[in-house]
Amino acid sequence: MLIRPATPDDAHGIAVVHVRSWQAAYRGLLPQPVLDDLSITERAKGWRRLLEPHRRSDGPASRTIVAEDEDRILGWASFGDPREDEIADAGELWGIYAHPDAFGAGVGHALMSTVEQSLQDAGHPVAYLWVLDGNERAATFYERHGWIADGATKVEERPHLRLFERRRLKQFG
Repeated sequence: MLIRPATPDDAHGIAVVHVRSWQAAYRGLLPQPVLDDLSITERAKGWRRLLEPHRRSDGPASRTIVAEDEDRILGWASFGDPREDEIADAGELWGIYAHPDAFGAGVGHALMSTVEQSLQDAGHPVAYLWVLDGNERAATFYERHGWIADGATKVEERPHLRLFERRRLKQFG
């Protein structure tokens, strides 16, 4: 398995992982029609825009990496500067997903190790992430990697959807 920076050519593979992982991991946590309506094509368009070298320069800096095996994207992670300024000098793990076929195969661990090292190398003494409330599989994964719930919560509003999330922190060093 190779962990490498994502490129615009990875947009479709990332979208496949994004949609399929949501459909598997969030079944029972999100309304089924929302999961059924997820579009790989639409996701791929969004990912291609995000991964283009000339992408927007406003907002926090981020990176996306992929886990690849035999030219197939098995997982991805996005991380970088925080989207919120609540924690001084923090980095943020914006998202990390593995294809359901790769659940339990070490893809998430390989991505997480790279993310954590990259955030440390960027000078962040602490990082945070948000996990969907009720997503016990993810919560257990994060706990195994030392990410601790700190009690902070938020509600993310999306069209036809309210996501209740809990924050987890990781101290480095």
